[in-house]
Amino acid sequence: MTSQLQNLEQIRDLIAKRKRNDLFFAALGFAALSFAFITFVALFVDMLIDGWPRLTPSFFTEFASRRAENAGILAAWVGTFLIMLVTAFVAVPIGVAAGIYLEEYGGRNWLTGLIEININNLAGVPSIVYGLLALGMFVHTFGFGASVLTAGLTLGLLILPIVIVATREAIRAIPNAIREAAYALGATRWQMVSQHVLPYSMPGILTGVIIGLSRAIGETAPIVTIGAVIFIMFLPPAPVHGEFPFINFDWLWSDFTALPIQIFNWTSRPDTAFQANASAAALVLVAMTLLMNGLAIWIRYRLRRNLKW
Repeated sequence: MTSQLQNLEQIRDLIAKRKRNDLFFAALGFAALSFAFITFVALFVDMLIDGWPRLTPSFFTEFASRRAENAGILAAWVGTFLIMLVTAFVAVPIGVAAGIYLEEYGGRNWLTGLIEININNLAGVPSIVYGLLALGMFVHTFGFGASVLTAGLTLGLLILPIVIVATREAIRAIPNAIREAAYALGATRWQMVSQHVLPYSMPGILTGVIIGLSRAIGETAPIVTIGAVIFIMFLPPAPVHGEFPFINFDWLWSDFTALPIQIFNWTSRPDTAFQANASAAALVLVAMTLLMNGLAIWIRYRLRRNLKW
């Protein structure tokens, strides 16, 4: 009887100790989250105070200028939009297709193992390395020059490992019962993947796409390396025009600048007026990121709501 009471007391002490540890780690995590949140809010508020007076309509419709009060971000935000358009069209289809192949078709062999190792390594490579790769391959070897196409391809390569890993994890989370049920009804492997696995994994894939594009939109080093223009007074040709065939691809070969380049240029100047312009441009960049992420999150929410397990 005494030994049973002692064992019961030890169990109670062990449970109490585990609860204290859980409480400690929860408090530690909350403190870390609070510190990060407060730091972000402080930086954002400081940026908002400095940049808000410059967010006028002319700031969005004027080109860069040597005078801070006349400078705008027209070429920068248009260039950023076009670059992200190319990035998404390059990285998302290739990344999703590669993830599907590795998870559903590739099997477990030395080739897929080698590919997995390289993908994981590429996810941790500094972005400047991608810029050097693009400079040698896209600019000099293929002759694309310092164009919107080169910038989009460079950032597409940068986020490609992120999209592939996210796609694989999303597909891996789908229960095997769904695959077996599809096979039991006579579906081919492609029908099983395209009509069952891919729709159910799409919310998780979109999460990876959001993370990748959010990283790409703020990158400066790769596009500086390939020769992005710091001071530019023209826009790329419009992708759509009024004459047949109505679609124009000349903008892919145009010189460009981007919001991170413009912000970098303004922050390097000692004039406080340019510092205010940099804060305003950073607010626009944050707003574009949030808008892009919000659209992807809305699509993900709609997909999850329409899915039935």
